[in-house]
Amino acid sequence: MADLNTTFIGIKSPNPFWLASAPPTDKEYNVRRAYQAGWGGVVWKTLGEDGPPVVNVNGPRYGAIWGADRRLLGLNNIELITDRPLEVNLREIKQVKRDWRDRALVVSLMVPCTEDSWKAILKRVEETDADGVELNFGCPHGMAERGMGSAVGQVPEYIEMVTRWCKENTRMPVIVKLTPNIADIRKPAEAALRGGADAVSLINTINSITSVDLDLFAPQPTLDGKGTHGGYCGPAVKPIALNMVAEIARNPATRGLPISGIGGVTTWRDAAEFMALGAGNVQVCTAVMTYGFKIVQEMISGLSDYMDAKGFTSTSDLVGRAVPNVTDWQYLNLNYVTKAVISQADCIKCGRCYAACEDTSHQAIAMSADRVFTVKEEECVACNLCVDVCPVAGCITMRELAPGEVDKRTGRATAAYANWTTHPNNPSARAAE
Repeated sequence: MADLNTTFIGIKSPNPFWLASAPPTDKEYNVRRAYQAGWGGVVWKTLGEDGPPVVNVNGPRYGAIWGADRRLLGLNNIELITDRPLEVNLREIKQVKRDWRDRALVVSLMVPCTEDSWKAILKRVEETDADGVELNFGCPHGMAERGMGSAVGQVPEYIEMVTRWCKENTRMPVIVKLTPNIADIRKPAEAALRGGADAVSLINTINSITSVDLDLFAPQPTLDGKGTHGGYCGPAVKPIALNMVAEIARNPATRGLPISGIGGVTTWRDAAEFMALGAGNVQVCTAVMTYGFKIVQEMISGLSDYMDAKGFTSTSDLVGRAVPNVTDWQYLNLNYVTKAVISQADCIKCGRCYAACEDTSHQAIAMSADRVFTVKEEECVACNLCVDVCPVAGCITMRELAPGEVDKRTGRATAAYANWTTHPNNPSARAAE
């Protein structure tokens, strides 16, 4: 059976599934229940320094985006960092770690951008025996307006400076949590590495307004007639997160930098995709807030079964496996040709493929008088839209043309795949020249 035990920057956990810093990790009660359910690790909700208390809103904190079946696709939250006293959090962290030595416990931190502030809180966290710290450089609302969170994460020089302060003032591993609210995610990752970061985690939430109340004419969630931007998370952000993880994993300047993947992880398959693109583990928030802590049991069994089927004995066999296959558009194989195929046995004659292709694409699907849909290969460019809009999984597929087979659209015989080794778009061939 596959071994899910994971060591991430020296931090051991029985599986790669951690809870992200968020409401589910705000107190001892939650964290104990999470460990009991089977979570391999927890990032404690972000702590701030002693001083004026953090005050959260006493009204709606979340806005939502739903699918047609009311399935939750995304959450927009306007909650701040923990509003519980620092001393209480530290005491609970120490107690939990004492009782759960085999689980990972990392503490998220956010304090003002001065070395003394970071030095002081790091010393206090060390006394809890926590396994590491995560520097929250990503929160896009509330704290950012105070010069913290994404206000730091959007300036590579600040990231490097604060990371270096932390590395110089603690023995604990340091993870830097990156904001997606930036043009090029590679720049902050490179800055974190220059500052000595042991790892990066991403993505934090995306700056957003999810909806507007059309009676009150205010963003939702609405408090006393007003609303504000917040942080967007959940399944809807997964594609953005996957791309940013891959960009860091394949960037020569950050290649080998450990990554903790965050953003819409709901199933074992989501986790496996993050890990294949370079993440050593994953962090989860919205899925737990939707389904509860026990969802991790499905993640554990699903990932274990998948790894067994693939013959992987440890998570390290999976991590980074897809990175060599992520490339720039200019290096794609333009000799590779496919055509859509519609399975008449599976077709329910809804006509979605026809409407999408006829109105918005290449008029490559024909409809007979009795609603039989067929592909006109001479028009099909294999854009895959028909596959994506079809409500029946597997009804429409893409068939690869065999080497030498004539493409009815262009009239040219397809080149053998082996020709790709000398194709001008192939980076290896370009390098050889």
